[in-house]
Amino acid sequence: MSKKILIIGGVAGGATAATRLRRLNEEDTIILFEKGEYISFANCGLPYHIGGEIKERDNLLLQTVEGMEQQYALDIRNFSEVTTIDPLKNEVTVLNHQTSESYTESFDELIISTGAKAITPPIPGMDSAKNVFSLRNIPDMDLIKDYIAKHDIQTATIIGGGFIGLEMMENLKLLDLNVQLVEMAPQVMPNIDFEMAQQLHSQINMHGVNLLLNDGLKEFKDNGKKLVLTSGTELETDLTILSIGVTPENTLAKECGIELGFKNAIKVNEQLQTNYPNIYAIGDVIEVKDFVDQSPTNIPLAWPANRQGRLVADIINGIPASYTGTQGASVAKIFELTAASTGNSERMLKNKGIEFNAIHIHPNSHAGYYPGASPIHLKLLFGTDGKILGAQGIGTKGVEKRIDVISTAMKFGGTANQLAGLELAYAPPYSSAKDPVNMLGYTADNMMNQKVKTIQWHEVDGLLNQHAYFLDIREDFELATGTLSNSHVIPLNQLRNRLAELPTDKTIYVYCQVGLRGYNAARILMHHGFNVKNLDGGYKTYKLATYILKNKPFKPVPKQLVNVPSTNHSLTTIEVDACGLQCPGPILKVKEQMDKMSDGQKMVVQASDFGFSADIESWAKSTGNTVLTNEIKGTNVVATLAKGNNVPKNAIQSQEEGQLKETKNGATMVVFSGDMDKALASMIIATGAAAMGKQVTIFFTFWGLSVLKKKKIKKHGLAKLFDIMLPSNADHLPISSMNMGGAGAKMIKSVMKNKNVDPLPVMLEKANNLGVKFIACTMSMDIMGIEREELFDFVEFGGVATYLGDSEDSNLNLFI
Repeated sequence: MSKKILIIGGVAGGATAATRLRRLNEEDTIILFEKGEYISFANCGLPYHIGGEIKERDNLLLQTVEGMEQQYALDIRNFSEVTTIDPLKNEVTVLNHQTSESYTESFDELIISTGAKAITPPIPGMDSAKNVFSLRNIPDMDLIKDYIAKHDIQTATIIGGGFIGLEMMENLKLLDLNVQLVEMAPQVMPNIDFEMAQQLHSQINMHGVNLLLNDGLKEFKDNGKKLVLTSGTELETDLTILSIGVTPENTLAKECGIELGFKNAIKVNEQLQTNYPNIYAIGDVIEVKDFVDQSPTNIPLAWPANRQGRLVADIINGIPASYTGTQGASVAKIFELTAASTGNSERMLKNKGIEFNAIHIHPNSHAGYYPGASPIHLKLLFGTDGKILGAQGIGTKGVEKRIDVISTAMKFGGTANQLAGLELAYAPPYSSAKDPVNMLGYTADNMMNQKVKTIQWHEVDGLLNQHAYFLDIREDFELATGTLSNSHVIPLNQLRNRLAELPTDKTIYVYCQVGLRGYNAARILMHHGFNVKNLDGGYKTYKLATYILKNKPFKPVPKQLVNVPSTNHSLTTIEVDACGLQCPGPILKVKEQMDKMSDGQKMVVQASDFGFSADIESWAKSTGNTVLTNEIKGTNVVATLAKGNNVPKNAIQSQEEGQLKETKNGATMVVFSGDMDKALASMIIATGAAAMGKQVTIFFTFWGLSVLKKKKIKKHGLAKLFDIMLPSNADHLPISSMNMGGAGAKMIKSVMKNKNVDPLPVMLEKANNLGVKFIACTMSMDIMGIEREELFDFVEFGGVATYLGDSEDSNLNLFI
């Protein structure tokens, strides 16, 4: 028996339901009412047409009335607004806006897909403001484009930092307008947590957008040309876009007695039925269950609306189906960054009283040795039982892929530690052998099995105020990018030999750059009986989270570049590509090139890690060079530097942005050990110190001389005996622990190769190229029968006086 099915509203939910209904049944009468002109359009693409990214307006029109009627045999009535529903008579009243006539239409089944409407509070002065708009549909888009075309717009203001607000911000900036965004909350994009949003705040500032947080719109003045904020701040504006949020368009349902729920959204069961069994509701207008805890919520997104449109058609046709909840998976573009999330945020979990664990990691989007790799900031939230509660990601490449994988695992009941076991596609241009999702799983597994205890970024300042013991285990050259005040510094590779320096009566809060080495340090300390906690996500997470807004006046004067004296005006500009390199790789590459340049010569360097923007400023100040420009182009940081700035390298600098305070410019080391791992540590420290402008001298004695061997020569007597017992060259050194007859060393070299870490002989060559001085102790050479031709050509020969002479000018002296 055929049915008469009415649908109120098109776009995602209503149009999907209509076409699915027809595919399932050729006999039913299906009528779709749409009060506007357009029944199916890409509302998510509206901001991008305003900004010019989507060139053709017609590309936003997914289906025309004529096209859908002909293809699906539907009765589509646009410009037709349903004004009342009578659930007892099974009738609706319809107003035809073209003829101004009203009529009634009966139904067997009714689907309400009225969506959501923009929130427009009664703001004083709004009635007289002619330059204020909201964006929900095609006519709204046309009005905004027309106003911009016909008026001299210099400054545009966005009120609200949700999805539409951020997209409008970016697209108005693409039109070369001055843009300012006002958000009442402490952050933009409320579906992610504050420390993640801070990365977006930084990116927004980088593009010259002024961001005003914790503030709201109080009043319009001067016919909308002036905005008064709740803080009292007054803003000049030529155009204002209200993007305060949306609320369910529930007028019809409310007036006819349909039950409402969360935020006055229509309450439905899992079969999408209202309290009237033959009246259904779908899309942004309905209350749904939060997938995480089954609590009621309202999540206005395109995917749920499309899914519900299909399901309601199945249910009406007797096909068993149900809608069990919404995860809220979403993604947005904010200039070069992609921000994606699924499930609950940390803030939501706290509000609900749900216990959780949080982890942050900063892996590359794909193998670092393949060009174009860029960092991803991932956050995972999971319960004490391992249940995945939410995930967030920010970066330029591969972000949505990782969130989609986690969202899928979450949907099918996977736990956080089980992410480690997901077999994901790998090739260097796309991922790493251990995908970032796998790394989240390994990190979660360590927490769940109590292999490490952690603290979060927001606990750091309180602990510092309590004079807690923080241990920074990064290398010296990394400290120029920032450090926590009053931290104690012991590089990871020295930690085992310096345990006596650590307090046994205090908790040790250990940190590195991104958390991985901090975990390794925590394991060492735990094995030795220390009470230790690792800073989750490392210093990078803390630094991102504590970003301070840098708003600047509009219409700035042209940039005044620092004049660097130079007698040669024909010096060529050096171009450096540091994309895909992990920190501190880009800084090291800059240092290597800068050493070859003349005073006043310029360098243009690009890096895919946005953290490089702050790092290069600190490095330049520490080393006496000048940053001329520092900006975002495409998905990279592009900085222009000039060599020199008339400030002596050994002058005392103010401590800012993690800048080192130096009075001496030398670093000396004694390498006594012939173990590969200790030799690697010495090369890492030496290279880093050289990159920071230090004059580095390494004095090799006794077993350490094996590090400098390049080849084996024929020997006799005791020299031959030494030669048999000692490694033949730098590539055959044992490791200090777990050598296992050489197997351990092979394992280390294999891991180094996979991680794109240079082998020791290459490290030695690179350190030499950076100006590191290698001195072989001649006395030790005589005792052990080592000849000069066995060692690398760059090695110098001397005794203790040579070493001590260099150590006089050193403020860093190590024994390895």
